[in-house]
Amino acid sequence: MIRFARYFALLSIIAITSGCATLPPYRPQPKEVAIPPSATATTLGKIAALSSPGDELTGFRLMPIGAFALDTRVQLAQRAEKTLDVQYYVLADDRTGRYLMRALRDAALRGVRVRILMDDLYEGGEDDLLLGLAATPNVEIRLFNPFPGGRAGFASRFVAAGPFEFEHLQHRMHNKLFIADNAMAVAGGRNIADEYFMRSESENFVDLDVFVCGSVVTELSDIFDTYWNSKFVRPLEDVAHASKPHNQLVADFKTAMSPENAPVPQALPANDQLGYGPLRDDLDGGRLGLIWGIAFAYADPPSKISPEASDEETVQYNLIELMEAAKTEVLISSPYLIPGKTGMNMMIHDRKNGVRVRIMTNSLASTDEPVVHIGYDHYRIPMLENGVELYELSTGRIKRATRLGVFGTSIGRLHAKIAVIDRQTVFLGSMNFDPRSAHENTELAIIAENGQLAREVVRVLDIAQFQSCYKVQLDKNGHLQWVTPGDTDAEVLTEEPDTSFWKRFELNLLSPLAPEELL
Repeated sequence: MIRFARYFALLSIIAITSGCATLPPYRPQPKEVAIPPSATATTLGKIAALSSPGDELTGFRLMPIGAFALDTRVQLAQRAEKTLDVQYYVLADDRTGRYLMRALRDAALRGVRVRILMDDLYEGGEDDLLLGLAATPNVEIRLFNPFPGGRAGFASRFVAAGPFEFEHLQHRMHNKLFIADNAMAVAGGRNIADEYFMRSESENFVDLDVFVCGSVVTELSDIFDTYWNSKFVRPLEDVAHASKPHNQLVADFKTAMSPENAPVPQALPANDQLGYGPLRDDLDGGRLGLIWGIAFAYADPPSKISPEASDEETVQYNLIELMEAAKTEVLISSPYLIPGKTGMNMMIHDRKNGVRVRIMTNSLASTDEPVVHIGYDHYRIPMLENGVELYELSTGRIKRATRLGVFGTSIGRLHAKIAVIDRQTVFLGSMNFDPRSAHENTELAIIAENGQLAREVVRVLDIAQFQSCYKVQLDKNGHLQWVTPGDTDAEVLTEEPDTSFWKRFELNLLSPLAPEELL
């Protein structure tokens, strides 16, 4: 995720000297909703009904391995018979993005209604590709909070918007959701790009998705419909302008979807670290082996981007309430960690009540957003002084932890956004524990009440923590140090691990450009 603070001054200067583009007038669209859930209308609906022990329950399967998470999405696209609803912050023009787009196109050609809702931040430069996909019968693409111009790429859109649009346009839709036939869904932290599924040569993310079916899917479909029909969403064709004739768009899209440009991923492993095999095996067998429990879906309203939005409606507000009610333990994984006053008050409250608070986040070396580390650094000592246990992902140690994936020469980064309260309640979704998720971006989460699911999440995080992290602690003088968890003979580090002097020097230079409210 790009944080705008470091670019704000430069972009504002450029924008002041530029003409400002505007969006065309809002054109209300006919309201569209998900198909009613049915145990007989579709094959996926039948499988979900046969697998469920009760109508009020939701079935879960965690997907810590990127290969399984991607294959599950593609399997759902290939088996859908009525609708596919797809909502993402990033849908990249790379091998993974094209591979999934091909599956969506093929579903549409079978007569499946395909609705794709994207945030517009990273869509710049992909207009022709997406217009080619949207030319497929039964496919419709809409953009959340679109930029008024600058369709050539990322930086150009802020220049085209002008300085007075900056505050409005930094509000983005960060949700991640994939729903098939209103019967099965995938949610969690992964965007659609190579690095979220261990397919990048430069960097790859440790992340976590959850497959769900049952009661919560209807709630997720309602959330999707709320966004799809929102006034903050525009049809792609109202915003994007093709650079070539329609026939050429279609031909180029077909070429982009070829096996050479959208290759099938490598063969799946036999199972993941939890012992689960590919979900496709269960789908082939007609019955799903899942963990069943009570679940609820929450999402920030699309109107969060408007000035009158209330913080009490947000996903983070609901999570803070859950954490403050903890009795024994709060476990958090957040790649970007800036707790702010509200988060610190929650931690202090819990620690005073004897609640263990354990947090895993990125180190300076593993983060893809160094300016966020500036904000996080302000809270490290206060958190540790209040008894919070803090772990940071190590780019060196993670390459030796093969249970999280084979990183090769790529940089390993944390991207999973999870909380577990009292080893009973699981919060899993798109939200980081930082100001952007709290106030700027819209977010989505599933909250599940199930001890078995909670134990599986804790197991995944424990593997990452003990095999791939440094524990951060204070020495007797109150200075930071980093040690290997559980190793009494480990070397104690007194500088940010896996970083150079110049990396730390760069961070100091960026510090004045990183006000916390923009991180």
